Amino acid sequence: MAKPGRPGAAKGKKGARVGTGGHGKQALEGKGPTPKAEDRKNHKAYKAKQSAERRKEATGGIVRRGEFLAPTAKTAGTRGATARNTSRVAKAADASETLSGRNSVVEALKAKVPATALFIAQRIEMDDRVKEAITLANKRGIPVNEVTRPEIDRMTGFDSVHQGIALQVPPYKYQHPQEMLDTIISRGQKPLLVALDGITDPRNLGAIIRSVAAFGGQGIILPQRRSTGVTASAWKTSAGAAARVPVALAANLNATLKEFKKRGLFVVGLDADGDIDLPNLELSSEPLVIVVGSEGKGLSRLVSENCDAIVSIPITGDTESLNAGIAASVTLYEVSKRRERLR
Repeated sequence: MAKPGRPGAAKGKKGARVGTGGHGKQALEGKGPTPKAEDRKNHKAYKAKQSAERRKEATGGIVRRGEFLAPTAKTAGTRGATARNTSRVAKAADASETLSGRNSVVEALKAKVPATALFIAQRIEMDDRVKEAITLANKRGIPVNEVTRPEIDRMTGFDSVHQGIALQVPPYKYQHPQEMLDTIISRGQKPLLVALDGITDPRNLGAIIRSVAAFGGQGIILPQRRSTGVTASAWKTSAGAAARVPVALAANLNATLKEFKKRGLFVVGLDADGDIDLPNLELSSEPLVIVVGSEGKGLSRLVSENCDAIVSIPITGDTESLNAGIAASVTLYEVSKRRERLR
């Protein structure tokens, strides 16, 4: 007599089961990834998106959350030109690239300092300077954003006096020193460059950029470390010259000066104890790099050793020395005057 076996055990011979022939494949695949909330019609995010798009059409493209759009003709005036922007703004760490204060912002906009956005605090007093800033920004196509005062505090630094207005300036695009020299030579120009050895005040840099533009210079070289950069303050002080004078960034200033010397340029350093008085500088008519030292320490030892000449500016009266910006300006003027005579 056969044994009954285990209760519930499968009976019959072993082997593959008969399949469905693919009829259940679609059910196994599922419905795919879940759509975003803003794309699901019954979700509140979808309704909010539709509402925002309708408001955008109704206001002629004024800036809304997270957007930077150029103003249209409908928003060209000062009244109604600002719009609420609740997106997170730049932190205080970016303050070096942010101008604040009503006078500073207006002057920067007049000088055509490059800017990515103008920020206006909510419920700000719309005096003439604020209205002028908004008008200038609209003419230049710079987005105008209305934000809270704490947001401007974070953007400019909590200790700044921003007066409820700030202008965001993008990082400067530096050139490579050798590429800048290549461009000058390709134009058939005689190089007249200024290298800055440890200048830390952006206002001095701005003044030097302005002098280079005024007296026929073609560019400026900054060391990558221990030096100010082309910040918003430098742009402002240059009075628009920073848009015309290229600035190069050198990873190693001494190595760059040595390369320039190999390519036929003479390196002249400025120092109060120089061996040659500026009016007697015979190298003025040669391809030249003028090196200006830092505000306190002057030229560093290694840079001095790389100079073909160390030049001093004769000073009469009780003045002991000139600051870096004025010294560079006087030297550039003297060099340009001598070159003009030799033409």
